[in-house]
Amino acid sequence: MGDRKQRIARQRKAKPARRSQEHRRLAETYVGAESPWRKWGPYVSDRSWGGVREDYSADGDAWRFCTHDHARSKVYRWGEDGIAGICDRYQLLVFALAFWNGRDPFLKERMFGLTPNEGNHGEDVKDYWFHLDNTPTHSYMRMLYKYSQREFPYRQLIELNRRGASQPEFELLDTGIFDDDCYFDVFIEYAKESPEDICIRIDALNRGPDPAELHILPHLWFRNTWSWTFPRSAEPIIKPGDRGKEYVTLVADDSTAKPLQNIQLQYALGRRYLYAQSGGELLFTDNETNASLLYGPSALNCSPYVKDAFHRYVVNNEQCVNSEKSGTKSCVHYQWDVPAGGSVVLRLRLTEQETANPLRDVDKVVEQRKKEADEFYECIHPPNATAEEKMIQRRAFAGLLWSKQIYLFDVNRWLEGDNTPPPEAHKRIRNIHWRHLNSMRVLTMPDKWEFPWFAAWDLAFQCTTFSLVDPEFAKENLLALLFEQFQHPNGQIPACEWEFSDLNPPVHAWAAWRVYQNEKVATGKGDRAFLEKCLHKLLMNFAWWVNRVDRTGNNVFEGGFLGMDNITVIDRSEKFAGGAVLEQSDGTGWMGFFCLYMMRVCLELANFDRAYELLATKFFEHFIYIGAAMKKMGGRDYQLWDEQDGFFYDILRLPDGNFKKFRLRSMVGLIPLYAVEVLNREDLEPNPEFFGNVEWFIKNRPDLVGNACYSVKGQRYVLSIADSGQFARVLEYVWNPDEFLSPHGVRSISKYHEQHPFVFGGESVGYEPGESAVRIKGGNSNWRGPVWFPTNYLLIRTLVKFSHALGPEFAVSTKASDGAFVTPLAIAAELADRLIGIFRRNESGQRPCFGNYPKSQEDPHWRDHMLFNEYFHGDTGAGLGASHQTGWTSLVANLIQEWRQPANGRSSNRCKP
Repeated sequence: MGDRKQRIARQRKAKPARRSQEHRRLAETYVGAESPWRKWGPYVSDRSWGGVREDYSADGDAWRFCTHDHARSKVYRWGEDGIAGICDRYQLLVFALAFWNGRDPFLKERMFGLTPNEGNHGEDVKDYWFHLDNTPTHSYMRMLYKYSQREFPYRQLIELNRRGASQPEFELLDTGIFDDDCYFDVFIEYAKESPEDICIRIDALNRGPDPAELHILPHLWFRNTWSWTFPRSAEPIIKPGDRGKEYVTLVADDSTAKPLQNIQLQYALGRRYLYAQSGGELLFTDNETNASLLYGPSALNCSPYVKDAFHRYVVNNEQCVNSEKSGTKSCVHYQWDVPAGGSVVLRLRLTEQETANPLRDVDKVVEQRKKEADEFYECIHPPNATAEEKMIQRRAFAGLLWSKQIYLFDVNRWLEGDNTPPPEAHKRIRNIHWRHLNSMRVLTMPDKWEFPWFAAWDLAFQCTTFSLVDPEFAKENLLALLFEQFQHPNGQIPACEWEFSDLNPPVHAWAAWRVYQNEKVATGKGDRAFLEKCLHKLLMNFAWWVNRVDRTGNNVFEGGFLGMDNITVIDRSEKFAGGAVLEQSDGTGWMGFFCLYMMRVCLELANFDRAYELLATKFFEHFIYIGAAMKKMGGRDYQLWDEQDGFFYDILRLPDGNFKKFRLRSMVGLIPLYAVEVLNREDLEPNPEFFGNVEWFIKNRPDLVGNACYSVKGQRYVLSIADSGQFARVLEYVWNPDEFLSPHGVRSISKYHEQHPFVFGGESVGYEPGESAVRIKGGNSNWRGPVWFPTNYLLIRTLVKFSHALGPEFAVSTKASDGAFVTPLAIAAELADRLIGIFRRNESGQRPCFGNYPKSQEDPHWRDHMLFNEYFHGDTGAGLGASHQTGWTSLVANLIQEWRQPANGRSSNRCKP
């Protein structure tokens, strides 16, 4: 036991971390459920229209039920949206911006984009904004919005994106609207003087050659929480406050409103004061639906003043605002003619206290918090990162932090409806088995416009990046999906709101382990309570996978969708006619991966509680069964590994016992490599019961163990689905430019299929490096060739593990190495650099992520503003898909963190499991 304690003590030693003011804010002790510094943040969605939660239709067509045009006039039930919006923890009060250039047909209150029926590759945002900076407590935030001085080309974007799926998307830059620089760069900054005191600075620069009209309307409004019961509950109110020589005031007060009902604590804001500089007109209306506009003149409005009043007042010059100057929605309307090359600056302050000279210190606070943000990230950046790589990493963190959102959803209430019941068919369309799901959580979103809802495996990857700057938030999010109001009683983790019962890859255990390890490396101490909580709930999830997805009990998993929308020739989420079953290499590989990380977590906890050794043994043995099944298929005469080709394939098992092997080289066949773990003998000796069980199993069940577990030089045990020979053969495909290897990472389907498409049942799959030509799962994602960060990131970590497992003498000769032998570690390093290089300027001064857009590549006001797209072109590296999916593409920050450490620390940091 003494050796065990010494070993644990050695693990906890870490170099003292540099501390910044932001680190001190993160470490502050507090009373209550929430850190005061986290009470206000960017928790407002970029889009609430067109989503599942606002859909009460009989046919489940969410995009048509609540459209972009409806959003101006229709009150949201489950959360607000806005431009650069912030709100309190439970989104009672929201602040966001609106703009008008004197020409647009609409007041710009939210970002515009196409629906799946309008875009040739599904939904797609058609506005440009960039997340420039953010800190974990949101003590400082900065964003840029590019607002054209010309009329926004709404109709042109819709009409020209009706072209076929084989054509590229018609983007806002393609319209020419920015060609002569007739636009405003609007920089929006937030800086907290204290947790409840937020300074706001808006700097609008005219980039054009002529003076231009600009209206800025800072909005302050209450989320409508009072309209959903009969009778309606009491409302909060916003009224004018004091007026000084240099400022005007809006006072928001929720003391008259009914408190939130479904939280354990009493929560209210009291009075809030928005101070805004003089020169603007105070406008008031109510956050109520304009029913007569949407549903016809016979429909009665609940208030004479409705949600779209500011649009109608500013754009149409209608006298439709409340002349008595009160309501639940308000704004301050400013108007300027901004000179060519000039700018205007607008200062505001949102605070809980009345303040004398409220705007005097706004610039001082903003500059101080920006300086502290610089200091914070200097503590985070790895020493060997270049200045450009540090900028890329910081922007990735910024996008991730801006993508937090309060996720409001009570599924049971949504299915049943509020004071007006929805159609009966609504209750049978989706999520009917998830009535227990009830959320008021702040969660990390994949993309707050295109995917403004959590997705289970996206969230898991995002949390590993969050753990580098804010491990507490990462742990909260991972635990949230395991909380009883999210995780199904049968153990399933909800996938996403379009169908919570869909299957995402089981990466939660891996993510929990990475978050635990990242915090342990940074602080010298891991959060054992967090790890233990995750394990207990993941035991239920593991049992659900085994009982539900391994229907024949042979440890070969079907899995279905598994996140990769269109990667194969069929829709894997649909059932096959006649009872045929698709036995999936990736599904089975993911389960092996799941087993190994459950084992790893159990071994860590066994350092403190020996009972966990038995659980570790259980997952070790289950992994061995899975590894054997992939090779033997439960005794049948086929297997997922194809010896002839040297690759893992899916197999369609037919009811009559025959089978069809899908000889399609895709990411599906690489995922089994992820299931690899290295157990050092010195790590096993403190766990003698587990060690003994492993040795017994290897000695007495060689028929099962095969090459799934083997000893290397008596120093370590290697557990892997692919043995060293199979790993070498797969690497020949991975590190071949005619197959998987792109200049920018590993493709999701081999380039071989460009000339040799795989055909089955009249359908074919070929190499499609860009946008998808096939609409499966909406058609806005493509796994048939592009480079994706999450799968590449796991592959890099896999290569590092195999390098540690097999030693430096293991090397392969591939086409990309020109006949020379290359080690897995060298391949991992090069692959990491290629992925980072997507955002880095190359020798020609071009960033591959920008593609063929000269404006983005060359213009000094564009070229350093990156979008962290959903995926990237398999040949050029151009960003594709969702443009703000900083979610899992923020893994570029992990790569920079892990591969830009000093040489003496790099190996240990990368190679630890």
